[in-house]
Amino acid sequence: MTETNTRADAGTGTRGAGGAGMHNGDVRMLRVAHDDPRVAGLLAGLLEEYTERYGAEGAANELSRYPVTEFVAPHGCLVLAELDGEVVAGGALRPYRKDRVGQADTVEFKRIWTSARHRRRGLGRQIMTALEEAARDLGYTRVMLFTGPSQPEAVALYERIGYRWVDPTTVEDLPYPKAIPFAHDLGD
Repeated sequence: MTETNTRADAGTGTRGAGGAGMHNGDVRMLRVAHDDPRVAGLLAGLLEEYTERYGAEGAANELSRYPVTEFVAPHGCLVLAELDGEVVAGGALRPYRKDRVGQADTVEFKRIWTSARHRRRGLGRQIMTALEEAARDLGYTRVMLFTGPSQPEAVALYERIGYRWVDPTTVEDLPYPKAIPFAHDLGD
């Protein structure tokens, strides 16, 4: 596990020298294995979020489509943001292609989530930065990710931090018909 602490700015909502604009406490950024018990906090948050957006059946389908074992080392991991012992944001990475032969340099980011109670504080950006660092450490040079039309705040974040929209007709294996694909070169 890799861990970094980020001291929050007191109520300013701005990013400081190492901060994310949190209003209290330290945010701990953790790089963890798929079987770390703290991953349960990420999965519980995702289940709640997906249920609100897609209904219980849609949430169950999405979480079962990519079980946590998809993010196993040495080619994957999870990143968690912890505040006062609570997982408040997270994400995961895995090889874009399971066989690692086709596009072996490309990673896929999944399970990117921030607790509704902790949004608009820079945690999404911090999670993306931590995922990018982990991907580079694992030898990846390119990112693919997919989001849905019911997640406009995710679309806005990805565009804001330099991810490029990819024409869905050029992606042969969309995870679902309305998926919105994005790509990013890690050298950027």
